Amino acid sequence: MSVRLSPTFRPPISSSSRHASSGSWDLLVFCSKGSSSSSSSSSLVYSSKFEGINGRRDVVKVSCQEGSLRELDDSPVSVNLAPITSESQFDRVIAEAQQLEEPVIILWMASWCRKCIYLKPKLEKLAADYYPRLRFYCVDVNAVPYKLVSHAGVTKMPTIQLWKDTKKQTEVIGGHKAYLVINEVRQMIESAYSM
Repeated sequence: MSVRLSPTFRPPISSSSRHASSGSWDLLVFCSKGSSSSSSSSSLVYSSKFEGINGRRDVVKVSCQEGSLRELDDSPVSVNLAPITSESQFDRVIAEAQQLEEPVIILWMASWCRKCIYLKPKLEKLAADYYPRLRFYCVDVNAVPYKLVSHAGVTKMPTIQLWKDTKKQTEVIGGHKAYLVINEVRQMIESAYSM
């Protein structure tokens, strides 16, 4: 028995010839079982949209042996940062991380901070890359006692810290472009795992 995949690109129908060569396309991947396409049953296994493909309609067929079709990746695209709302919860998170011998990432932010608000969803996407082996948390500095903020050494926002063995190991202060901050956080995580 063979498995046949048929990704099909469908250009949008446009009334204007000026826009006929660009727009969104659908990618549909069907899995067919049987010796020929007329006697086989097929089911949709993947669907996605693409933007700006230049005016071609392509049908591609790929044959593969049974069992070589990889399952679709079901890992999350983003992971919500768990909020820390008290000193006792912070202490529990740090103690749990020490017990599991894993670092944790903590975003210190404020609800009024524009850079914090813009950075948070990008950190949630980064958290998905390291899920479930690394946990990400966020602390709203206006919602926790100042004692906790000062204990962590937070003076600017956003601040992203890596904690390991109940101690702050390193931090990134996110005062510049979000993609640069994310790259710095990624490097911080990778260097912590190489220790």
